Amino acid sequence: MATQKKSDQDALVVLTTVGSEEQARSIAEALVEQRLAACVNILPSVRSIYRWKGKLWDDEELLLVIKTTTGMFQALRKAIRSLHSYELPEVLALPVADADPAVLAWLNSAVGKAAGDPVSG
Repeated sequence: MATQKKSDQDALVVLTTVGSEEQARSIAEALVEQRLAACVNILPSVRSIYRWKGKLWDDEELLLVIKTTTGMFQALRKAIRSLHSYELPEVLALPVADADPAVLAWLNSAVGKAAGDPVSG
């Protein structure tokens, strides 16, 4: 079986949850503005049941669905951690197995350096 080489341009869907609409918008706008994500969808009213510090929690949250690339993931994760109010924000990256080539081209053009930015050496 052939192994597929991972590229910095491979698409990822990253998931994180937040506790308020204000924080969801703030994080989403920062990630897109900084070109760490091509798009962030904010899904309201996600119910999260989880164990944290020995206690069972049941919280209403919002889910952020973030489209980015493997090459931007480390910077994106760092940005989420710095912008997030949670002590340990969930940051889960899921590889995209396949997508429309035009969508992948758009995603790759929307993250990283802006058009006309000098190429780093």
